[in-house]
Amino acid sequence: MSRDELFSTAPEPQAAQGGAGVEHGQRHQPLAARMRPRDLSEFVGQPHILGPGQLLRRAIEADRIQSLIFYGPPGTGKTSLAQIIARQTRSKFERLSGVESNVADMRRVLALAANRLENKGQSTILFIDEIHRFNKAQQDVLLPDVEGGVVRLIGATTHNPFFFVNSPLVSRSQIFELRPLAEAELYALLQRALADAERGLGYLKVQADETALRHLAKLSDGDARKALNALEIAALTTAPDPAGVIHLDLNVAEQSIQKKAIVYDDEDAHYDTISAFIKSMRGSDPDATLYWLAKMIHAGEDPRFIARRIVIQAAEDVGLADPMALVLANAAFQAAEFIGWPEARIPLAEAAIYIATATKSNSTVMAIDAAMKDVESGRTLAVPEHLRDGSYRGAKLLGHGEGYQYAHDHPGHFVAQDYLGADRRYYEPTDQGVEKKIKERVEKWRAQFAKAEGRTPKSEL
Repeated sequence: MSRDELFSTAPEPQAAQGGAGVEHGQRHQPLAARMRPRDLSEFVGQPHILGPGQLLRRAIEADRIQSLIFYGPPGTGKTSLAQIIARQTRSKFERLSGVESNVADMRRVLALAANRLENKGQSTILFIDEIHRFNKAQQDVLLPDVEGGVVRLIGATTHNPFFFVNSPLVSRSQIFELRPLAEAELYALLQRALADAERGLGYLKVQADETALRHLAKLSDGDARKALNALEIAALTTAPDPAGVIHLDLNVAEQSIQKKAIVYDDEDAHYDTISAFIKSMRGSDPDATLYWLAKMIHAGEDPRFIARRIVIQAAEDVGLADPMALVLANAAFQAAEFIGWPEARIPLAEAAIYIATATKSNSTVMAIDAAMKDVESGRTLAVPEHLRDGSYRGAKLLGHGEGYQYAHDHPGHFVAQDYLGADRRYYEPTDQGVEKKIKERVEKWRAQFAKAEGRTPKSEL
């Protein structure tokens, strides 16, 4: 399928006359609501919990669902999945909101559920959206009926339930994390919405360029609701041509999601941009570093991908010339993963600027690569007898550990003894930044090692 291939829907003969293909009760609902999956076969994304053989899928299909908490960002299917479970298990579906509902609402729903179970034998699934918004007292109201099986609770939250939901509720529930949808999953969902004449936009004559749909999928940040809303805006606000066809091109998609496309794809500009970012940090140009970072952020790059490169850069190109670079880079990684876009841009920028302006040294990567090359070339060294483990029974009979000198028993907490069994030098510290002090210590120690082993220090050769 070519990049510029058009995707079109075949409209019903009468569909162009005001949307007759959409059921009357759904006609005024947003596209995202109309396109909610009706069963697991229509559910898009979350293969790690709903793929064939996965725990949640097996539990749903076997009707062995207990209380659940779905945790994940908006638009990943938390509400839809709860409705599918209720439909699949033939349970009554009751919905409350952590924002709007109060204790009286909860007690009313719980009483109805108890009555329904006693008189009809029908179970109730109580779905609570944004359950983290309930305070401790409100959450405690649920405990007796959840524990007694009066209701099966499904809570949905965008916040980590281990921090924002009461421990008693968490302990009585299975926690499932829903992840942002992949670009390919959103793209498939948009195609389905265009083709569906019953619930989607199939009642219209829509032709959508692949580039337009991929732009919507990429810029929706894994949020199905955001992608479908943008598609609906694009279709309903674009004037048809004389033939009645609504053409959605990249320009329309950019306006609908209010973000311009950047020439940035997985095969070329993606790698070119990250390469420029890395080389700008290495080359100590903070301005270029920030520009390439901004381009990746605007293009919707995964913050974890950027953060990983920053961490690697801190160790590879700054190293021991400024050990704080790695500390800051790792802190930025954790912060970015915790808060996500758009705020993640700030700690990532801080770490990138620090690395770009730090004193540079690549001695660490050179040292480990030299040692790895030695090992891989087959020069395997035996562990010297005095360094071997002497703690197990029979070790002393073998001479293991005999003659080892404990460094802390000696002046300066240093003792010259053979730690390798061969004359090898991998680490060559530079005169850059903090590493200059390290170099002075290492050269002093190496001279003492050589003297103890009866060798001439390399610095004197």
